[in-house]
Amino acid sequence: MTKAKGFVAVFIIMGTVIVLFVVLPIFGIGIATPIHSLLETARDAEVISSIKLTFLSGLFATLFAVLFGTPLAYILARYRFPMREVVESIIDLPVVIPHSAAGIALLTVLGRNTTIGHAFSVIGIHFTGTAIGITTAMAFVSVPFYINAAKEGFASVDRKLEKTAYTLGASGSRAFFSITLPLAKNHLVSGAIMMWARAISEFGAIVILAYHPMVAPVLVYERFESYGLAYSRPVAWLIILISLVAFTSLRLMTRRRRH
Repeated sequence: MTKAKGFVAVFIIMGTVIVLFVVLPIFGIGIATPIHSLLETARDAEVISSIKLTFLSGLFATLFAVLFGTPLAYILARYRFPMREVVESIIDLPVVIPHSAAGIALLTVLGRNTTIGHAFSVIGIHFTGTAIGITTAMAFVSVPFYINAAKEGFASVDRKLEKTAYTLGASGSRAFFSITLPLAKNHLVSGAIMMWARAISEFGAIVILAYHPMVAPVLVYERFESYGLAYSRPVAWLIILISLVAFTSLRLMTRRRRH
């Protein structure tokens, strides 16, 4: 028992190092930011508009992934097929490539002078310098978080339950929506939250594909480059506070729903 306590104590100390590693910079920026600067920033129309754009674009990117990524996650979790590993690697690719490179790739395909970009422009959809481009960049770099979580959720559901539903006369869609989806729901919700959180923090791909209108990460960078640390710090601190409140609230809502 004593040995076990010593082992746990070592783990607690090591874990504390990581917690401090994350907390200290956040605590430091809060201490260095005067209250009056934070309040002025909170009344800045450009800052508020940027934060709204960031959160809404992240939400639409997540909804896109939920709509089109959920079927793919189910197929990957349930079926073996040729080139399956290649598909999984492609899905994971946006996580490992530099996000500036992701922006270049998106601009190469969706820019105004490209075939696809021109085709979309005919129907009034533009990706460069628009909210649609921002949402596209967010979705591209963060969609693996949702698909992988959803795939894990579907894989955790016993296939015997689906087969039992089939023998009782249920169709494939009814078995999916009545049994598989509800049982995998917690994974899907967690994956959606993680994707949204990753999407709203994106910078590199957005800067290249759609610099304007400025989302929160781009606005912080812009003010730092133009005016320095003192002017950009209140914006960064406000964004951190709002993100912390939003992310914590989503986590608490998810936990209550699980209980």
